[in-house]
Amino acid sequence: MKGRLAAGVEKFAYVGRALQLIWAAARGWTIAWGLLLLLQGLLPAATVYLTKVLVDSLAAAIGDGISWDTIRPILLPGVLMAVVLLLGQVLQSLIGWVHTAQSELVRDHIKALVHGQASRVDLEFYDTPEYFDQMARANGEADSRSLSILQNIGNLLQHLTTLLAIAGLLIPYSVWLPFILLCSTLPALWVVVRHNLHHYAWWRETTEQRRWVRYYDEMLTARWSAPEVRLFGLSRYFQEAYSKLRRTLRESLLRLMRRQNAAGFGAGVMAFLVTAATMVWMVGRALRGFATIGDMALFYQAFNQGQGLMRTLLSSMGQLYTDALFLEHLYAFLDLESKVASPPHPVPAPRLLREGIAIESVTFRYPGSEQRALQDFNLFVPAGKTVAIVGPNGAGKSTLIKLLCRFYDPEEGSVKLDGLDIRTLSVEDLWGSITVLFQYPVPYSGTVAESIAMGDIDTEPEPPKLEAAAEAGGAQEIVARLPHGYQTILGKQFRGGVDLSGGQWQRIALARAFYRQASLVLLDEPTSFMDSWAETLWLDRLRVLVEGRTAIIVTHRFTTAMRADIICVMDQGRVLELGSHEELLERGGLYAASWVAQMRAEREVAPRDGN
Repeated sequence: MKGRLAAGVEKFAYVGRALQLIWAAARGWTIAWGLLLLLQGLLPAATVYLTKVLVDSLAAAIGDGISWDTIRPILLPGVLMAVVLLLGQVLQSLIGWVHTAQSELVRDHIKALVHGQASRVDLEFYDTPEYFDQMARANGEADSRSLSILQNIGNLLQHLTTLLAIAGLLIPYSVWLPFILLCSTLPALWVVVRHNLHHYAWWRETTEQRRWVRYYDEMLTARWSAPEVRLFGLSRYFQEAYSKLRRTLRESLLRLMRRQNAAGFGAGVMAFLVTAATMVWMVGRALRGFATIGDMALFYQAFNQGQGLMRTLLSSMGQLYTDALFLEHLYAFLDLESKVASPPHPVPAPRLLREGIAIESVTFRYPGSEQRALQDFNLFVPAGKTVAIVGPNGAGKSTLIKLLCRFYDPEEGSVKLDGLDIRTLSVEDLWGSITVLFQYPVPYSGTVAESIAMGDIDTEPEPPKLEAAAEAGGAQEIVARLPHGYQTILGKQFRGGVDLSGGQWQRIALARAFYRQASLVLLDEPTSFMDSWAETLWLDRLRVLVEGRTAIIVTHRFTTAMRADIICVMDQGRVLELGSHEELLERGGLYAASWVAQMRAEREVAPRDGN
């Protein structure tokens, strides 16, 4: 029992953090919102009291005819009642406006926190399904739950003010009435808390299933999946999978709601019986002459409203607890700490490599994997040279690029730039010294100019620099054929957009990589989507493009690798061969055998292409 209580108190700590978050996002609006709620909370009690005065005045005036003397006692409470009702409408509108502004600021603030954390966490988090569950929980409920806390705290503030004022009206009749109100609403509180806990457990347990539902929905509606889904006739398969999973989720949620509604009905019956018994007591007082008709009206409204307010207050407290359970995931996500981080006192990264890159005895495996991607890997890349990394799929070539970018840290060994371990450098400073083309570059939406300029967003995009980058990436002819040149919107997601082929997207990404004037150039399969003509033209310019810079190119194509100063042959996370194209051919090893096989295949294909 103590453990559960401690856990409950611990969960409520997230409510405090949520309030700090709301205060940071919308301080001025929150103050205005609180004052308006306090004022609105006093109005129901004023209405109840004025009802008593008005009823008593009407009862006294019945049968006296219509005259100023009979109307005057009725007029003042009637006017005040109208003013209170009108003020309630005005306050309701003002609170709605203030709350909307407050909610929008809070929502944007939370999204900014989530987006910022998502950009800071280590890439290893993206390698685990637990991360995606955690992200789905944090991102899917963060803003709505924080706003729910805001709404429930507002309800507590407003209704507690009203309840205290109404309690002041009831106490003269009996000091026990507020306690009777509390007891009549405790069953409703139990129902709310119990249901919220069960709903939270259901929501948590079905996280992965709900992610599968979103995946099936995306496969059926996304543009990128539409061609293959149609060609292979997968639409029915995904529809059935979606429907089956949705049916399971729907039925489990309906069972939960059925139990909650049954319990809620029992709590409502108990509250009704308490109300009826209390009203019988009040009628007895009136029959004995201890209460007027106005007292009866006041008591009925006060007790009825008080009971509703008590239920609302207790419900809001139960909902606050549930929201705190959900917010646990938001703050668990925001509290994630990265292992790959800048040291307290970083060393400046070299702007231009003078010695080279030393990868010394590196062993690495991806999180959750038993297989080593790199095993005791050693390689030295001299400054100003171009090194090609070749080898079969799964050899660890792309992993090497990720380690050079310090997206991960090796289990053993080190990566050094001019003798400096990259772990001693600022991560941002390291990234600023690197330009990269990844194996699967991002097809950014926006204009061509914007897509290329994303290679270096800290500099103002200038037409000459954009054109030079496009030429370096082999994209100048693509841009020239687009309807609006560099101002053409890419992608079909937005109006007026133009889609590109895989090779064209790759050349835009290459242009983006060359737009950044970094000393270290990392290219992962830069020609994989190019046709043979475009590849030949681009390779002819490669040495000019990387002149004065250090370049590492991961490739499966020997026609690309042969242009490098040094070729590194990898397999199973190790270096098998190292040397120039001519040196490796003379050795007659794996590289030479693969070269002969690839050249033979190209010669066999060439006559058929010619026909």
